[in-house]
Amino acid sequence: MIIASNVSKRFGKLQALNNVSVTCNKGECIALIGPNGSGKTTLIKSILGMVVPDSGFITFNGNNILHHWQYRNNIGYMPQIGRYPDNMRIADVLDMMKDIRGHKGAMDEELVAAFELDKLKHKRMRTLSGGTRQKVSACMAFLFDPQVLILDEPTAGLDPVASEILKEKIITEKKKGKLVMVTSHILSELDDLVTQVIYMQDGELRFHKSIEALRADTGQEKLSKAIAHVMLNTAL
Repeated sequence: MIIASNVSKRFGKLQALNNVSVTCNKGECIALIGPNGSGKTTLIKSILGMVVPDSGFITFNGNNILHHWQYRNNIGYMPQIGRYPDNMRIADVLDMMKDIRGHKGAMDEELVAAFELDKLKHKRMRTLSGGTRQKVSACMAFLFDPQVLILDEPTAGLDPVASEILKEKIITEKKKGKLVMVTSHILSELDDLVTQVIYMQDGELRFHKSIEALRADTGQEKLSKAIAHVMLNTAL
């Protein structure tokens, strides 16, 4: 579904991505993991078309994304920090996105109901807590029933109940055959979600393997311990 082939990107002296190649298929929930500055965000922005690689290319369903920008209509993106016009109400933000996208199909408003945002729809964005703003971002990522979901630190700021609601939604969408890519520094939250792990460091792909293979290679069941094992052995 999404294939990055030998993708490199430099910002000045910083080599953000160095010859990265990954293949991400539908029906997978892929954890994109790595320390700060590893290239995760640059890879995500490259997939979204927000960053143009210096070399290499990315395809979506077999088409080079540079020449077929409409692919972005098939992606739901949840940023780590959602930024919205302070004076707009929740309902206004959702309606604005519906107008911008011009989506003709059914809307997925399951999270709007689950998070009870309909009861808060008249609240202005500047008055919302970080957790409620995160709920708005989550709702918009799923709203247009996309084939691909890219979720950057999706549970950051969410209370435990909201976090579980979102994780159950991710599992449901994966079972429908969608591709989900998720980043998180709280690796324990990914144990029940992910089927594959992409680990990056210093702009390079260190490995891309199934969660079962990672557990077998490290002898660790928990993702956090498996990654710690990898990082420790890399350091040594």
